Amino acid sequence: MIASRKSGKLGGLSDKASDVVLVTLCVIMLLIVAYPLYYILVASFSNPYDVYAGKTFLTPSGFTFDGYKAVFADANILSGYANSILYTVLGTIYSVALIYMVAYPLSVAELPGRKALSIFFLITMYFGGGLIPTYLIVKDTGLMGTIWAMFVPGGLAVSHMIIARNFFENSIPGSLKEAAEIDGASKMTIFFKIIIPLSRPIMAVMVVFSMVAYWNDWFTALIYMKGSQAPLPLVLRNILIKSSASATQASMISGGYAELNKMTEMIKFASIIAAAAPMLVIYPFVQKYFEQGFMAGAVKG
Repeated sequence: MIASRKSGKLGGLSDKASDVVLVTLCVIMLLIVAYPLYYILVASFSNPYDVYAGKTFLTPSGFTFDGYKAVFADANILSGYANSILYTVLGTIYSVALIYMVAYPLSVAELPGRKALSIFFLITMYFGGGLIPTYLIVKDTGLMGTIWAMFVPGGLAVSHMIIARNFFENSIPGSLKEAAEIDGASKMTIFFKIIIPLSRPIMAVMVVFSMVAYWNDWFTALIYMKGSQAPLPLVLRNILIKSSASATQASMISGGYAELNKMTEMIKFASIIAAAAPMLVIYPFVQKYFEQGFMAGAVKG
């Protein structure tokens, strides 16, 4: 053992060799995860026939902007972006506020009925009323066709709340809250002046989770919202459906199907990038806090 330490080896490998192995594995994992998205990006600028022929690998083949032109030529695309931004911002604020309002009290050991409340929330992760009862509730409460229908019915994600609760329990010392109480701080003062500032990492995690969920949500809008209120994913879905329908109709015309089917494939790739780009731009700015908060909020033991 002593000889191994003196020689700079650990487990049969030197520190330098271990670093090389770890870096190599990380690079391989990065390529496995990142290349499919990069491939979609390259394919969105390529001729679809070249893509399916396997000619597209690292650079576009038959470079073209036709897919993006077709997507952004739709009159609803700008309103789709605006609606998605509105729903995402309001929904994220609402969801994160609910998570804090539920998770922090449940992290306090002295809360009466804490265990029963935790079980109550946990049950909702596995059992739900279903689509029809939810639709009837939204309709009877007057939320149909309003922005509130996008996030009020399902604003609290219990899985996210559990992560936040674990963070409050394991990462914020109880002695800190006790010291503040001795100094005369009220419960609300402790929450706003101590808990919230110290929980920025877990807040970043909750913000990212909520933003991605609301940004990608198209089914809720399909059920509850009007056409002009459609978010970006639903607008892109409608564009793709129209293009596919046009290609199907053109199949009865000699030579028309191939060209419209080509456009459909280009729209498909361009739509994926148009929908994913905003989240990809935002994520690097919160990545540091996201990693810290996710690890701190993980279940221990």
